[in-house]
Amino acid sequence: MKIVVIGGTGLIGSKVVNILRQKGHEVVAASPDSGVDTLTGKGLAEALAGAEVVVELVNSPSFEDEAVMKFFKTSTGNLTAAEKTAGVRHHVALSIVGLERLPTNGYFRAKLAQEGLIKASGVPWTIVRSTQFFQFARGIIDDATKGGEIRLSTGMMQPIAADDVAAAVADAALAPPAMATMEIAGPEPIRMDAFARAYLDAHGDKRTVTPDPEAKYFGAKLDDTALRPETDHPRLGKVTYAEWLREDVAPPR
Repeated sequence: MKIVVIGGTGLIGSKVVNILRQKGHEVVAASPDSGVDTLTGKGLAEALAGAEVVVELVNSPSFEDEAVMKFFKTSTGNLTAAEKTAGVRHHVALSIVGLERLPTNGYFRAKLAQEGLIKASGVPWTIVRSTQFFQFARGIIDDATKGGEIRLSTGMMQPIAADDVAAAVADAALAPPAMATMEIAGPEPIRMDAFARAYLDAHGDKRTVTPDPEAKYFGAKLDDTALRPETDHPRLGKVTYAEWLREDVAPPR
């Protein structure tokens, strides 16, 4: 089966491409570097010719509210239009748990708009909503650092390893269109301030993390539900945060 992975060279995309190729499928890792640009539509018709499944994993280069909204509306609009022309039978997209619960977050609003375009496109679909990746720890810490102080929300989260995200996305690509949204999360909940503190400790960083229930997560105040799955039985990853941290700080083999 021919599967096109849009954003196939990124963190999740490269892993999805490898999984699907190992299962014997013809996989196109599409990106601007390979001549496929969803913003302009360049190369889409050629890449999608004969494809049965498209996996959408592109991300906006800007997180500014207006720019990210324009990016997802344009990119997903061009992609789904090209899929209809090519006769693609299944559109799989990676999204984020809790979009509706953080309406003040411009990136979340843009992802919600993207989901709406996919559902209205006429192409059979599956949306995989994931919690935050373990790999986001450094970015969360950097965003929360002001004047040398790290002040982070005490809200609960349930982060997940990128390998587990890729496995879930690959499984969705090989299954029939669900015409529904599935949620994935890591095996264990953790408070955001503790998440950051564990990362710093593992990397020998002596900075202090100050817990603050009022601290914002990329502009949004968190409670204990905002970044956790809504469904009672989400798909849970296998890799724990402690296991991932040990691997992250291990010297190269």
